[in-house]
Amino acid sequence: MSKNVIITGTSRGIGFELVKLFANVGHNVLALSRSSDPISNLNLNNVISFSFDLCKVEDYQRVRTFIKEEWKQVDILINNAGILLNKPFAETSIEDFEQVYKTNVFGVAEMTRVVIPFMKKDSHVVTISSMGGVQGSLKFSGLAAYSSSKGAVITLTELLAEEYKNTGTSFNVLALGAVQTEMLEEAFPGYKAPITAKEMAEYIYEFSINGNKYYNGKLLQVSSTTP
Repeated sequence: MSKNVIITGTSRGIGFELVKLFANVGHNVLALSRSSDPISNLNLNNVISFSFDLCKVEDYQRVRTFIKEEWKQVDILINNAGILLNKPFAETSIEDFEQVYKTNVFGVAEMTRVVIPFMKKDSHVVTISSMGGVQGSLKFSGLAAYSSSKGAVITLTELLAEEYKNTGTSFNVLALGAVQTEMLEEAFPGYKAPITAKEMAEYIYEFSINGNKYYNGKLLQVSSTTP
């Protein structure tokens, strides 16, 4: 049975691969990214793509209207969009932190708030975090804004699972280790990650379909390295 799936951050990397995975098996996808062209150019029949900015209030209304008029309900939301800032802490500004948190935290919260009213029993909200946001994990200099924002959505997920525990909707968060994406290359030029965007997308796809049968309010560390 086909599901209605919303994915953010779909113009490249993991989000781009996720759209193809869901579409290829017949699910309906709303792909949201600042640039809608990469997905639109795939010409997939069951995929709708439009330009979306997590920091613009009016863009959320477009999503709400689309769901009301076209789908009526949402089965899976994958909060995948994010920005990565690599800069020494002393050189960062309040504006730097504000920009990172607007996308990585406030954007996740607002998108989830918009979609929840349309979710029924057995729906699943999956938020993509980072190992850098996990307490006790290895940390890297220059990622104060990014990693702390990724820690925030881990706690947010736990709180949402508690608040909505009687609705049948599950909330889980995946803390990813290094994945070879354009965003990683931009932040750490020359670094080679042990896993590709397509490989990670395959894991996230399976988890978003089935993970809510086993988990709710949980953080899963998806990393091949320790700590």
